[in-house]
Amino acid sequence: MPNKIAIIAAGGSGTRLQSNLPKQYLLLHDKPVLMHTILAFSGIADRILIVLNEEMVSIWNSLCEEYHFDIPHELVFGGNTRFQSIKNAIRHIVATTPFLDHSSAIAVHDAARPLVDRSLIVKSFELALKGQCNVLAIPSINSIRIGNKSVSKAIDRNDVWQIQTPQCFPAPLLIEAFEQEESLMFTDDASVVEQKGHAIHLIESTEKNIKLTFAIDFKIAALYLKGEI
Repeated sequence: MPNKIAIIAAGGSGTRLQSNLPKQYLLLHDKPVLMHTILAFSGIADRILIVLNEEMVSIWNSLCEEYHFDIPHELVFGGNTRFQSIKNAIRHIVATTPFLDHSSAIAVHDAARPLVDRSLIVKSFELALKGQCNVLAIPSINSIRIGNKSVSKAIDRNDVWQIQTPQCFPAPLLIEAFEQEESLMFTDDASVVEQKGHAIHLIESTEKNIKLTFAIDFKIAALYLKGEI
C-alpha cells in the first residue's frame, strides 16, 4: 500500500502574472513549471495527484505529449476554492485506497513552488509518518507590525515564520480535518488541521522554495536552476 501521497494544487488562475495561461503551465528554464514541481516529488511520493481546473486538462495532456513527460500522476478536478480542491483530492484518495491509517501520510504542495528541496520533502514525510503534522517555513527577516494603517503594534520578529509548502500530515488527521465545513479562517491546509486541535510543527526551509507569483519570480527561479544564485 502506498504510504506517501502528494497532492499538488494546480488550479490557480495566475491572474497576477497577466498571462493567458496560469503560471503552472508557463515555461521555466526548459519545461512548464508544473513538470518541475512533479519532478521534485518523483521517487519520494508513492502517488502524485495533480488538482487541475477541469478546463485545463486537455492543455496539460498536450504539454505532456509535447515535452515527453511520463512521470506517473493522477488528475483530479479542482473546486471553486483551494479548500474544495484539496477536499476533492482527499475524496479521490479515500475512494481509491482500501485502508489509510497512521502508517500513511499526505503532503499538500503548491504547483507554483517548483524548486522545493527534495531533502525537505523527505523530512516532511518522515515527520508525518511519526505522527507530526508539519509545514515548511522560513523565519522572518523583516520587522513586523500587527494592525492597520492607522494603528499598529510591533511584535518580535523572532516569533514570526513565513509559511511555505509542502504541508504534510498523517493521512487520517488530514482526512478528518477536511470533513469540516469550509471557513474563512482556513488560509492553508495546516489551519484546517489545526482547527481540529492538532499541533503544527515547523521545518525550517530556504528562500529557494519561492512561490512563483510575479514575473520577477520566474527570473529568480531561472537563476536558481542555472546555479547562478
